Amino acid sequence: MLFDTHAHYDDSRFDADRDELLGSLPAHGVGLVLNPGCDPESSRKAVSYAEDYPHVYAAVGYHPENIEGISDAAVEAGLTEIEALAAHPKVCAIGEIGLDYHWCKEPEGRRRQQEVFRAQMRMAGRLGLPVIVHDRDAHLDCLTIAEQYPKVRGVFHCYAGSAETADRLLALGYYISFTGVLTFKNAKKAVEVVRHVPLDRLMIETDAPYMAPEPYRGRRNSSLYVYRMAEAIAEIKGLPFEAVAEATTSNACCLFGIRP
Repeated sequence: MLFDTHAHYDDSRFDADRDELLGSLPAHGVGLVLNPGCDPESSRKAVSYAEDYPHVYAAVGYHPENIEGISDAAVEAGLTEIEALAAHPKVCAIGEIGLDYHWCKEPEGRRRQQEVFRAQMRMAGRLGLPVIVHDRDAHLDCLTIAEQYPKVRGVFHCYAGSAETADRLLALGYYISFTGVLTFKNAKKAVEVVRHVPLDRLMIETDAPYMAPEPYRGRRNSSLYVYRMAEAIAEIKGLPFEAVAEATTSNACCLFGIRP
């Protein structure tokens, strides 16, 4: 059984076939899916999918890009709603949260992202939930904030950092997760990290509808393709596919408190 630990089924690209696709996943070997929210609206949708499908779970959170153009008061109200949603029995993490400096170049914008990230780290600590961290071009600041909350555990999704940074995250109790980027020909850093990180700290994801793996690159991604990340890890580590599928599913169930 495979566990797609990060897929955004609230995206409009799934409007035509969302129900059919989500319902079909167990028959294709994808026994569990985690849908993270990026703001209050998408977090509500994530919870609704978790209610409709026994194999789907939700995370709720404010993505750093989604606070842009939103007033401080609105963000504060959104965080209050997200914390209320987190009480749902099928919400198993606070996420997707973190930092994204790719488009945000201004110091004030980055400072605001950091404040909202810290607020959600405190929320996770209060609620005893793990976090799903988005880190784009912000490795040092994401690591620094993670280190400021040593009682919070979680996963750095779509990992793009170095093996050295991964070691520091592993020491904090974090897991490392990979998307279809791992299957790309130029993914040398990701391959190095997979070789370096123990199997019991790795997870797999699609980040659907984004980042479809080879040979599906350029298509709409979905959990149907999560097997490719397991295949890639198996090839890199010289392990059977079944061993990687079992380990990555077990790792995710352990972190998110799910009994399959």
